[in-house]
Amino acid sequence: MLTTLKRRTSHWIDQMRLSETARRIKAERLTYLPVRKLVRIEAALSEIQKNNVAGDIVEFGVALGGSAILLAQAAGQGRRFFGLDVFAMIPPPTSEKDDAKSKERYETIASGQATGFGDDAYYGYRNDLYEHVAAQLARFGRPVDGERINLVKGLFEETLPTLALDQIAFAHVDCDWYDPVRYCLEETACRLTPGGVIVIDDYNDYAGCRTAVDEFLAGHADFHMEPGLNPILRRLG
Repeated sequence: MLTTLKRRTSHWIDQMRLSETARRIKAERLTYLPVRKLVRIEAALSEIQKNNVAGDIVEFGVALGGSAILLAQAAGQGRRFFGLDVFAMIPPPTSEKDDAKSKERYETIASGQATGFGDDAYYGYRNDLYEHVAAQLARFGRPVDGERINLVKGLFEETLPTLALDQIAFAHVDCDWYDPVRYCLEETACRLTPGGVIVIDDYNDYAGCRTAVDEFLAGHADFHMEPGLNPILRRLG
Protein backbone atom coordinates (compact mmCIF):
# COMPACT_ATOMS: atom_id res chain seq x y z
CA MET A 1 0.00 0.00 0.00
CA LEU A 2 2.84 2.38 0.88
CA THR A 3 4.50 1.65 -2.46
CA THR A 4 1.26 2.42 -4.30
CA LEU A 5 0.89 5.69 -2.39
CA LYS A 6 4.46 6.71 -3.23
CA ARG A 7 3.87 5.90 -6.89
CA ARG A 8 0.68 7.96 -6.98
CA THR A 9 2.38 10.86 -5.21
CA SER A 10 5.28 10.76 -7.66
CA HIS A 11 2.86 10.72 -10.61
CA TRP A 12 0.96 13.68 -9.16
CA ILE A 13 4.20 15.63 -8.71
CA ASP A 14 5.18 14.90 -12.31
CA GLN A 15 1.74 16.03 -13.49
CA MET A 16 2.22 19.33 -11.69
CA ARG A 17 5.59 19.81 -13.42
CA LEU A 18 3.94 19.66 -16.83
CA SER A 19 2.92 22.81 -18.63
CA GLU A 20 -0.76 23.51 -19.08
CA THR A 21 -0.40 22.58 -22.75
CA ALA A 22 1.18 19.22 -21.93
CA ARG A 23 -1.57 18.41 -19.42
CA ARG A 24 -4.16 19.26 -22.05
CA ILE A 25 -2.40 17.04 -24.60
CA LYS A 26 -2.51 14.13 -22.16
CA ALA A 27 -6.14 14.78 -21.28
CA GLU A 28 -7.09 14.82 -24.96
CA ARG A 29 -5.16 11.58 -25.63
CA LEU A 30 -2.91 13.11 -28.27
CA THR A 31 0.26 11.33 -27.15
CA TYR A 32 1.30 7.85 -26.11
CA LEU A 33 4.17 9.28 -24.08
CA PRO A 34 3.88 8.90 -20.30
CA VAL A 35 3.99 11.95 -18.08
CA ARG A 36 7.61 11.41 -17.03
CA LYS A 37 8.78 11.46 -20.65
CA LEU A 38 6.88 14.67 -21.33
CA VAL A 39 8.42 16.26 -18.24
CA ARG A 40 11.88 15.49 -19.55
CA ILE A 41 11.11 16.76 -23.04
CA GLU A 42 9.77 20.05 -21.68
CA ALA A 43 12.80 20.45 -19.41
CA ALA A 44 15.17 19.92 -22.34
CA LEU A 45 13.23 22.38 -24.49
CA SER A 46 13.34 24.95 -21.70
CA GLU A 47 17.08 24.43 -21.43
CA ILE A 48 17.83 25.13 -25.09
CA GLN A 49 15.58 28.19 -24.98
CA LYS A 50 17.21 29.53 -21.81
CA ASN A 51 20.71 28.96 -23.21
CA ASN A 52 19.84 30.43 -26.61
CA VAL A 53 21.01 27.30 -28.40
CA ALA A 54 21.00 27.91 -32.14
CA GLY A 55 19.16 25.64 -34.53
CA ASP A 56 15.83 24.10 -35.42
CA ILE A 57 13.67 21.51 -33.65
CA VAL A 58 13.05 18.14 -35.29
CA GLU A 59 10.85 15.17 -34.46
CA PHE A 60 11.40 11.82 -36.15
CA GLY A 61 8.13 9.95 -35.64
CA VAL A 62 5.11 12.17 -34.99
CA ALA A 63 2.26 9.68 -34.35
CA LEU A 64 -0.83 11.62 -33.17
CA GLY A 65 1.08 14.88 -32.84
CA GLY A 66 1.03 15.41 -29.08
CA SER A 67 4.75 15.86 -28.57
CA ALA A 68 4.92 17.71 -31.89
CA ILE A 69 2.65 20.36 -30.40
CA LEU A 70 5.08 20.90 -27.52
CA LEU A 71 8.05 21.06 -29.86
CA ALA A 72 6.28 23.39 -32.29
CA GLN A 73 5.49 25.80 -29.47
CA ALA A 74 9.22 26.25 -28.95
CA ALA A 75 9.62 27.37 -32.58
CA GLY A 76 9.82 31.03 -33.51
CA GLN A 77 12.36 33.86 -33.53
CA GLY A 78 14.51 32.14 -36.11
CA ARG A 79 13.79 28.61 -34.90
CA ARG A 80 11.69 26.22 -37.02
CA PHE A 81 9.93 22.94 -36.28
CA PHE A 82 10.04 19.92 -38.60
CA GLY A 83 7.89 16.86 -37.91
CA LEU A 84 8.91 13.90 -40.07
CA ASP A 85 6.75 10.80 -40.39
CA VAL A 86 5.25 8.48 -42.99
CA PHE A 87 1.84 9.47 -41.57
CA ALA A 88 0.60 5.98 -42.39
CA MET A 89 1.47 2.39 -41.51
CA ILE A 90 4.98 2.37 -40.07
CA PRO A 91 7.67 0.48 -42.02
CA PRO A 92 8.64 -2.94 -40.62
CA PRO A 93 11.77 -3.68 -38.59
CA THR A 94 14.14 -5.18 -41.16
CA SER A 95 17.49 -5.36 -39.38
CA GLU A 96 18.83 -8.52 -37.77
CA LYS A 97 19.53 -6.25 -34.81
CA ASP A 98 15.80 -5.78 -34.17
CA ASP A 99 14.59 -8.21 -31.53
CA ALA A 100 11.65 -10.61 -31.52
CA LYS A 101 9.60 -8.16 -29.45
CA SER A 102 9.92 -5.53 -32.18
CA LYS A 103 8.92 -7.95 -34.91
CA GLU A 104 5.99 -9.28 -32.88
CA ARG A 105 4.83 -5.72 -32.28
CA TYR A 106 4.97 -4.98 -35.99
CA GLU A 107 3.05 -8.15 -36.82
CA THR A 108 0.32 -7.04 -34.43
CA ILE A 109 0.15 -3.67 -36.18
CA ALA A 110 0.30 -5.09 -39.70
CA SER A 111 -2.43 -7.64 -38.97
CA GLY A 112 -4.85 -4.91 -37.90
CA GLN A 113 -4.91 -5.97 -34.26
CA ALA A 114 -3.19 -2.95 -32.70
CA THR A 115 -5.35 -0.69 -30.55
CA GLY A 116 -5.20 2.97 -29.60
CA PHE A 117 -6.44 4.75 -26.50
CA GLY A 118 -9.55 3.14 -25.08
CA ASP A 119 -11.85 2.40 -27.99
CA ASP A 120 -9.84 4.53 -30.42
CA ALA A 121 -8.34 2.91 -33.50
CA TYR A 122 -4.57 2.59 -33.70
CA TYR A 123 -3.28 5.85 -35.20
CA GLY A 124 -1.38 4.09 -38.01
CA TYR A 125 -4.65 2.82 -39.47
CA ARG A 126 -5.97 6.32 -40.12
CA ASN A 127 -6.14 7.47 -43.73
CA ASP A 128 -6.10 11.11 -42.63
CA LEU A 129 -3.24 11.06 -40.13
CA TYR A 130 -1.33 13.93 -41.74
CA GLU A 131 -4.47 16.08 -41.83
CA HIS A 132 -5.31 15.09 -38.24
CA VAL A 133 -1.90 16.14 -36.93
CA ALA A 134 -1.98 19.38 -38.93
CA ALA A 135 -5.41 20.15 -37.47
CA GLN A 136 -4.18 19.57 -33.92
CA LEU A 137 -1.20 21.85 -34.44
CA ALA A 138 -3.52 24.56 -35.75
CA ARG A 139 -5.89 24.07 -32.83
CA PHE A 140 -3.00 24.68 -30.44
CA GLY A 141 -1.96 27.83 -32.26
CA ARG A 142 0.82 26.41 -34.43
CA PRO A 143 -0.63 25.96 -37.94
CA VAL A 144 1.53 24.28 -40.54
CA ASP A 145 2.78 27.08 -42.77
CA GLY A 146 5.74 25.50 -44.56
CA GLU A 147 8.04 28.04 -42.95
CA ARG A 148 8.12 28.08 -39.16
CA ILE A 149 6.00 24.93 -38.72
CA ASN A 150 6.56 21.99 -41.08
CA LEU A 151 5.18 18.47 -41.40
CA VAL A 152 7.14 16.30 -43.81
CA LYS A 153 5.56 13.10 -45.12
CA GLY A 154 7.66 10.15 -46.24
CA LEU A 155 10.56 7.93 -45.23
CA PHE A 156 13.25 9.78 -43.30
CA GLU A 157 16.04 8.79 -45.68
CA GLU A 158 14.05 10.18 -48.61
CA THR A 159 12.74 13.40 -47.07
CA LEU A 160 15.49 14.61 -44.75
CA PRO A 161 18.05 15.18 -47.55
CA THR A 162 15.56 17.46 -49.32
CA LEU A 163 15.24 19.85 -46.38
CA ALA A 164 17.25 23.01 -45.84
CA LEU A 165 18.06 21.84 -42.34
CA ASP A 166 21.65 22.65 -41.43
CA GLN A 167 21.45 23.28 -37.69
CA ILE A 168 19.52 21.29 -35.09
CA ALA A 169 19.13 22.37 -31.47
CA PHE A 170 16.71 19.64 -30.38
CA ALA A 171 15.78 16.30 -31.89
CA HIS A 172 13.18 13.83 -30.62
CA VAL A 173 13.89 10.38 -32.07
CA ASP A 174 10.78 8.23 -31.74
CA CYS A 175 11.00 5.66 -34.52
CA ASP A 176 11.26 2.29 -32.76
CA TRP A 177 13.53 0.13 -34.91
CA TYR A 178 17.28 -0.15 -35.46
CA ASP A 179 17.63 1.21 -39.01
CA PRO A 180 15.60 4.43 -38.67
CA VAL A 181 17.04 5.22 -35.23
CA ARG A 182 20.62 4.76 -36.43
CA TYR A 183 19.95 6.86 -39.54
CA CYS A 184 18.37 9.67 -37.53
CA LEU A 185 21.21 9.72 -35.01
CA GLU A 186 23.91 9.97 -37.66
CA GLU A 187 22.06 12.65 -39.61
CA THR A 188 21.26 14.65 -36.48
CA ALA A 189 24.75 14.45 -34.99
CA CYS A 190 26.37 16.22 -37.93
CA ARG A 191 23.83 19.06 -37.62
CA LEU A 192 23.63 19.35 -33.82
CA THR A 193 24.77 22.74 -32.56
CA PRO A 194 26.71 23.36 -29.32
CA GLY A 195 24.33 22.85 -26.41
CA GLY A 196 21.88 20.86 -28.52
CA VAL A 197 20.20 17.66 -27.33
CA ILE A 198 18.83 14.44 -28.79
CA VAL A 199 16.01 12.74 -26.85
CA ILE A 200 15.56 9.01 -27.51
CA ASP A 201 12.10 7.57 -26.93
CA ASP A 202 12.40 3.80 -27.41
CA TYR A 203 15.77 2.97 -25.83
CA ASN A 204 14.19 1.02 -22.99
CA ASP A 205 11.48 -0.56 -25.14
CA TYR A 206 13.06 -2.10 -28.23
CA ALA A 207 16.46 -3.78 -28.54
CA GLY A 208 17.02 -2.45 -32.06
CA CYS A 209 16.74 1.12 -30.84
CA ARG A 210 19.00 0.39 -27.88
CA THR A 211 21.62 -1.23 -30.12
CA ALA A 212 21.51 1.70 -32.55
CA VAL A 213 22.12 4.17 -29.72
CA ASP A 214 24.87 2.08 -28.11
CA GLU A 215 26.66 1.67 -31.45
CA PHE A 216 26.33 5.38 -32.14
CA LEU A 217 27.88 6.24 -28.78
CA ALA A 218 30.68 3.72 -29.32
CA GLY A 219 31.51 5.42 -32.60
CA HIS A 220 31.15 8.99 -31.36
CA ALA A 221 33.39 9.61 -28.37
CA ASP A 222 32.28 13.23 -28.37
CA PHE A 223 28.76 12.24 -27.25
CA HIS A 224 27.53 10.95 -23.91
CA MET A 225 24.15 9.70 -22.70
CA GLU A 226 22.13 10.80 -19.70
CA PRO A 227 20.09 7.68 -18.80
CA GLY A 228 16.41 7.74 -17.96
CA LEU A 229 13.02 6.69 -19.27
CA ASN A 230 13.81 8.63 -22.45
CA PRO A 231 17.61 9.10 -22.48
CA ILE A 232 19.23 12.32 -23.63
CA LEU A 233 22.33 12.45 -25.82
CA ARG A 234 24.65 15.44 -25.66
CA ARG A 235 27.91 16.33 -27.33
CA LEU A 236 30.74 16.67 -24.80
CA GLY A 237 32.40 20.03 -24.42
